[in-house]
Amino acid sequence: MKNSKITRKITQGMYILTTEGGGCVVDAVARVSGGENSLIAVAVAKNNHTHTLLQQAEKFGLSILGEQAHPKLIETFGFCSSRDLDKFANLKTQEIEGIKVLEDALGYMIMKKVDAIENDTHTLFIGELIEGDITNESDRPMSYAYYQEHKEDLKKVTTEQGKTAWVCTVCGYVYYGDEVPDDYRCPLCGLGKEYFKKKED
Repeated sequence: MKNSKITRKITQGMYILTTEGGGCVVDAVARVSGGENSLIAVAVAKNNHTHTLLQQAEKFGLSILGEQAHPKLIETFGFCSSRDLDKFANLKTQEIEGIKVLEDALGYMIMKKVDAIENDTHTLFIGELIEGDITNESDRPMSYAYYQEHKEDLKKVTTEQGKTAWVCTVCGYVYYGDEVPDDYRCPLCGLGKEYFKKKED
């Protein structure tokens, strides 16, 4: 029997991808060519709103998360949708080449989008590195394995005042409302109401 959790053993970093209008947490990032103008590939789920934004964008950024990154970053970019929230509103950012990147990161890369390769669930966006810098060398890069080990702490959700938080038990996306609608589908992983659990205070 295939255990789908085996893919969690693949060692890779954790990043926040940003483009005009929003962003999301990503882990499938790779340098696919070297030289002065390296090519960087990142896979983005098609059911993620950032995917739609990136299809229309000319540039995107990657902020490299450290192990000491504030959990608010994971909550904001990993479990909320840019459709519903200005993810940059309460976070410190700087604008590089017209793209916002996070100050609470180890560094950033800015890419000019040069190609996109589609498969059934994700699109592999490929960008040419046009700017980048290291901004914090005192922390260690957050790996996907570290995230899986500590994700319960990293994805702690603060309930919005006067609203009930329902957390997807698979990906951690948060739906706010008295009840999850019967026909609701998680915008991140696509699963239904039965996978949502009420957050207890």
